Amino acid sequence: MAANGTAPGSGLQASIANCVSDIRRRQGDAVPVDRIGIIVGDILGSLGGELTAEDMRLYQELEGLSRYIQQAKQEIASLNPTDIREEFLPTAADELDAIVQATENATGAIMDATEVIEAVAGEVDGDASGRLMDATTMIYEACSFQDLTGQRITKVVRMLKSIEDRVDNLIKAFDPETLAAARAASNPTDVQAAGNYGRQQAAAVGDRDGDTGLLNGPQSSASAMAQDDIDALLASFDK
Repeated sequence: MAANGTAPGSGLQASIANCVSDIRRRQGDAVPVDRIGIIVGDILGSLGGELTAEDMRLYQELEGLSRYIQQAKQEIASLNPTDIREEFLPTAADELDAIVQATENATGAIMDATEVIEAVAGEVDGDASGRLMDATTMIYEACSFQDLTGQRITKVVRMLKSIEDRVDNLIKAFDPETLAAARAASNPTDVQAAGNYGRQQAAAVGDRDGDTGLLNGPQSSASAMAQDDIDALLASFDK
Protein backbone atom coordinates (compact mmCIF):
# COMPACT_ATOMS: atom_id res chain seq x y z
CA MET A 1 0.00 0.00 0.00
CA ALA A 2 1.16 3.56 -0.65
CA ALA A 3 1.56 6.11 2.15
CA ASN A 4 -1.81 7.66 1.40
CA GLY A 5 -3.54 4.30 1.80
CA THR A 6 -4.13 3.71 -1.90
CA ALA A 7 -2.82 0.70 -3.80
CA PRO A 8 0.43 1.17 -5.80
CA GLY A 9 -0.28 2.46 -9.25
CA SER A 10 -3.93 3.20 -8.48
CA GLY A 11 -3.48 6.91 -9.19
CA LEU A 12 -1.89 6.21 -12.56
CA GLN A 13 -4.52 3.64 -13.41
CA ALA A 14 -7.27 6.10 -12.53
CA SER A 15 -5.65 8.76 -14.75
CA ILE A 16 -5.38 6.30 -17.62
CA ALA A 17 -8.99 5.19 -17.12
CA ASN A 18 -10.13 8.81 -17.29
CA CYS A 19 -8.10 9.42 -20.46
CA VAL A 20 -9.48 6.27 -22.10
CA SER A 21 -13.04 7.28 -21.20
CA ASP A 22 -12.45 10.71 -22.72
CA ILE A 23 -11.03 9.17 -25.92
CA ARG A 24 -13.98 6.78 -26.20
CA ARG A 25 -16.37 9.68 -25.73
CA ARG A 26 -14.67 11.69 -28.50
CA GLN A 27 -13.76 8.96 -31.01
CA GLY A 28 -15.80 5.89 -30.12
CA ASP A 29 -14.43 2.38 -29.71
CA ALA A 30 -12.53 2.33 -33.03
CA VAL A 31 -9.27 4.30 -33.03
CA PRO A 32 -7.09 4.59 -36.19
CA VAL A 33 -3.76 2.83 -35.82
CA ASP A 34 -1.78 5.97 -36.65
CA ARG A 35 -3.47 7.75 -33.72
CA ILE A 36 -2.42 5.22 -31.08
CA GLY A 37 1.07 6.66 -30.63
CA ILE A 38 -0.37 10.17 -30.24
CA ILE A 39 -2.94 8.95 -27.74
CA VAL A 40 -0.29 7.16 -25.69
CA GLY A 41 1.77 10.36 -25.69
CA ASP A 42 -1.26 12.35 -24.52
CA ILE A 43 -1.84 9.88 -21.70
CA LEU A 44 1.77 10.10 -20.58
CA GLY A 45 1.68 13.89 -20.76
CA SER A 46 -1.42 14.02 -18.59
CA LEU A 47 0.25 12.22 -15.70
CA GLY A 48 1.43 14.38 -12.85
CA GLY A 49 2.67 14.13 -9.29
CA GLU A 50 5.02 11.56 -7.84
CA LEU A 51 5.09 8.12 -9.42
CA THR A 52 5.41 4.90 -7.49
CA ALA A 53 7.58 2.02 -8.72
CA GLU A 54 4.46 0.39 -10.14
CA ASP A 55 3.50 3.63 -11.88
CA MET A 56 6.98 3.91 -13.37
CA ARG A 57 6.83 0.35 -14.71
CA LEU A 58 3.50 1.03 -16.40
CA TYR A 59 4.87 4.34 -17.70
CA GLN A 60 7.77 2.48 -19.33
CA GLU A 61 5.39 -0.09 -20.83
CA LEU A 62 3.35 2.69 -22.44
CA GLU A 63 6.49 4.33 -23.80
CA GLY A 64 7.58 0.99 -25.23
CA LEU A 65 4.17 0.53 -26.85
CA SER A 66 4.42 3.93 -28.52
CA ARG A 67 7.90 3.15 -29.90
CA TYR A 68 6.75 -0.26 -31.10
CA ILE A 69 3.82 1.24 -33.00
CA GLN A 70 6.04 3.82 -34.70
CA GLN A 71 8.54 1.13 -35.70
CA ALA A 72 5.76 -1.12 -37.02
CA LYS A 73 4.42 1.73 -39.15
CA GLN A 74 7.85 2.30 -40.70
CA GLU A 75 8.37 -1.40 -41.38
CA ILE A 76 4.94 -1.82 -42.96
CA ALA A 77 5.45 1.27 -45.11
CA SER A 78 8.84 0.03 -46.31
CA LEU A 79 7.22 -3.17 -47.57
CA ASN A 80 5.11 -1.16 -50.04
CA PRO A 81 1.78 -2.77 -49.00
CA THR A 82 0.02 -1.00 -51.86
CA ASP A 83 2.17 -2.92 -54.36
CA ILE A 84 1.38 -6.17 -52.54
CA ARG A 85 -2.35 -5.49 -52.76
CA GLU A 86 -2.52 -4.08 -56.28
CA GLU A 87 0.17 -6.06 -58.09
CA PHE A 88 1.62 -9.18 -56.48
CA LEU A 89 -1.44 -10.82 -54.89
CA PRO A 90 -3.84 -10.29 -57.82
CA THR A 91 -1.19 -11.49 -60.29
CA ALA A 92 -0.50 -14.61 -58.22
CA ALA A 93 -4.21 -15.39 -57.96
CA ASP A 94 -4.70 -14.92 -61.72
CA GLU A 95 -1.75 -17.19 -62.50
CA LEU A 96 -3.12 -19.94 -60.26
CA ASP A 97 -6.59 -19.60 -61.80
CA ALA A 98 -4.97 -19.96 -65.22
CA ILE A 99 -3.20 -23.14 -64.05
CA VAL A 100 -6.50 -24.65 -62.93
CA GLN A 101 -8.11 -23.80 -66.27
CA ALA A 102 -5.15 -25.12 -68.28
CA THR A 103 -5.04 -28.44 -66.42
CA GLU A 104 -8.81 -28.78 -66.79
CA ASN A 105 -8.58 -28.23 -70.55
CA ALA A 106 -5.65 -30.63 -70.90
CA THR A 107 -7.41 -33.30 -68.85
CA GLY A 108 -10.51 -32.94 -71.01
CA ALA A 109 -8.43 -33.42 -74.17
CA ILE A 110 -6.70 -36.48 -72.69
CA MET A 111 -10.02 -38.07 -71.75
CA ASP A 112 -11.49 -37.36 -75.20
CA ALA A 113 -8.51 -39.10 -76.82
CA THR A 114 -8.82 -41.97 -74.36
CA GLU A 115 -12.46 -42.47 -75.33
CA VAL A 116 -11.36 -42.80 -78.95
CA ILE A 117 -8.76 -45.40 -77.96
CA GLU A 118 -11.40 -47.23 -75.92
CA ALA A 119 -13.73 -47.35 -78.93
CA VAL A 120 -10.94 -48.69 -81.14
CA ALA A 121 -10.07 -51.29 -78.50
CA GLY A 122 -13.58 -52.72 -78.86
CA GLU A 123 -12.91 -53.36 -82.53
CA VAL A 124 -9.61 -55.16 -81.93
CA ASP A 125 -9.56 -58.92 -81.43
CA GLY A 126 -7.50 -60.98 -79.05
CA ASP A 127 -5.09 -59.96 -76.30
CA ALA A 128 -4.47 -56.50 -77.80
CA SER A 129 -8.03 -55.44 -77.03
CA GLY A 130 -7.69 -56.32 -73.35
CA ARG A 131 -4.38 -54.51 -73.07
CA LEU A 132 -5.83 -51.38 -74.67
CA MET A 133 -8.81 -51.45 -72.31
CA ASP A 134 -6.49 -51.80 -69.30
CA ALA A 135 -4.43 -48.85 -70.55
CA THR A 136 -7.50 -46.65 -70.99
CA THR A 137 -8.65 -47.52 -67.48
CA MET A 138 -5.26 -46.43 -66.11
CA ILE A 139 -5.50 -43.15 -68.03
CA TYR A 140 -8.96 -42.44 -66.63
CA GLU A 141 -7.73 -43.10 -63.09
CA ALA A 142 -4.67 -40.90 -63.59
CA CYS A 143 -6.83 -38.02 -64.81
CA SER A 144 -8.36 -37.76 -61.35
CA PHE A 145 -5.30 -35.66 -60.46
CA GLN A 146 -7.01 -32.66 -62.04
CA ASP A 147 -9.82 -32.59 -59.49
CA LEU A 148 -7.43 -32.83 -56.53
CA THR A 149 -5.02 -30.28 -57.98
CA GLY A 150 -7.83 -27.90 -58.83
CA GLN A 151 -9.27 -28.11 -55.32
CA ARG A 152 -5.91 -27.41 -53.70
CA ILE A 153 -5.05 -24.52 -56.00
CA THR A 154 -8.52 -23.04 -55.52
CA LYS A 155 -7.95 -23.17 -51.77
CA VAL A 156 -4.65 -21.31 -52.20
CA VAL A 157 -6.39 -18.69 -54.36
CA ARG A 158 -8.98 -18.14 -51.63
CA MET A 159 -6.19 -17.74 -49.08
CA LEU A 160 -4.44 -15.18 -51.30
CA LYS A 161 -7.66 -13.20 -51.68
CA SER A 162 -8.14 -13.31 -47.92
CA ILE A 163 -4.61 -11.95 -47.47
CA GLU A 164 -5.38 -9.28 -50.06
CA ASP A 165 -8.42 -8.18 -48.03
CA ARG A 166 -6.35 -8.07 -44.84
CA VAL A 167 -3.62 -6.01 -46.52
CA ASP A 168 -6.31 -3.67 -47.83
CA ASN A 169 -7.69 -3.22 -44.31
CA LEU A 170 -4.16 -2.62 -43.03
CA ILE A 171 -3.59 0.11 -45.62
CA LYS A 172 -6.90 1.74 -44.70
CA ALA A 173 -5.87 1.73 -41.03
CA PHE A 174 -2.95 4.02 -41.88
CA ASP A 175 -3.38 7.49 -43.26
CA PRO A 176 -1.71 7.74 -46.74
CA GLU A 177 0.38 10.71 -45.58
CA THR A 178 1.57 8.72 -42.58
CA LEU A 179 2.60 5.83 -44.82
CA ALA A 180 4.49 8.18 -47.13
CA ALA A 181 6.34 9.82 -44.24
CA ALA A 182 7.20 6.47 -42.68
CA ARG A 183 8.44 5.13 -46.01
CA ALA A 184 10.67 8.18 -46.49
CA ALA A 185 12.10 7.81 -42.98
CA SER A 186 12.95 4.12 -43.30
CA ASN A 187 15.57 2.29 -45.30
CA PRO A 188 14.43 -0.15 -48.02
CA THR A 189 14.22 -3.66 -46.63
CA ASP A 190 15.33 -6.85 -48.30
CA VAL A 191 11.70 -7.62 -49.11
CA GLN A 192 11.26 -4.31 -50.89
CA ALA A 193 14.51 -4.76 -52.79
CA ALA A 194 13.45 -8.24 -53.82
CA GLY A 195 10.10 -6.94 -55.02
CA ASN A 196 11.73 -4.21 -57.09
CA TYR A 197 14.16 -6.74 -58.56
CA GLY A 198 11.27 -9.04 -59.41
CA ARG A 199 9.45 -6.27 -61.27
CA GLN A 200 12.60 -5.41 -63.22
CA GLN A 201 13.10 -9.06 -64.14
CA ALA A 202 9.48 -9.46 -65.19
CA ALA A 203 9.66 -6.34 -67.37
CA ALA A 204 12.74 -7.68 -69.13
CA VAL A 205 11.33 -11.14 -69.89
CA GLY A 206 11.50 -11.79 -73.61
CA ASP A 207 14.49 -9.50 -74.12
CA ARG A 208 17.07 -12.05 -72.93
CA ASP A 209 18.54 -15.14 -74.53
CA GLY A 210 18.21 -18.60 -73.06
CA ASP A 211 15.38 -20.15 -71.08
CA THR A 212 15.01 -17.46 -68.42
CA GLY A 213 12.23 -15.77 -70.35
CA LEU A 214 10.18 -18.97 -70.26
CA LEU A 215 9.85 -18.67 -66.48
CA ASN A 216 7.16 -16.06 -67.03
CA GLY A 217 4.87 -18.78 -68.36
CA PRO A 218 2.50 -18.64 -71.35
CA GLN A 219 0.24 -15.70 -72.02
CA SER A 220 -3.23 -15.73 -70.54
CA SER A 221 -6.05 -16.13 -73.05
CA ALA A 222 -7.18 -12.56 -72.40
CA SER A 223 -3.83 -11.02 -73.37
CA ALA A 224 -2.86 -13.45 -76.16
CA MET A 225 -3.00 -12.44 -79.85
CA ALA A 226 -6.12 -13.42 -81.75
CA GLN A 227 -5.77 -16.04 -84.50
CA ASP A 228 -6.77 -13.48 -87.16
CA ASP A 229 -3.92 -11.21 -86.06
CA ILE A 230 -1.46 -14.10 -86.26
CA ASP A 231 -2.67 -15.04 -89.76
CA ALA A 232 -2.34 -11.43 -90.91
CA LEU A 233 1.20 -11.26 -89.54
CA LEU A 234 2.23 -14.46 -91.34
CA ALA A 235 0.62 -13.26 -94.56
CA SER A 236 2.63 -10.03 -94.42
CA PHE A 237 5.85 -12.06 -94.67
CA ASP A 238 4.85 -13.34 -98.11
CA LYS A 239 4.45 -9.86 -99.59
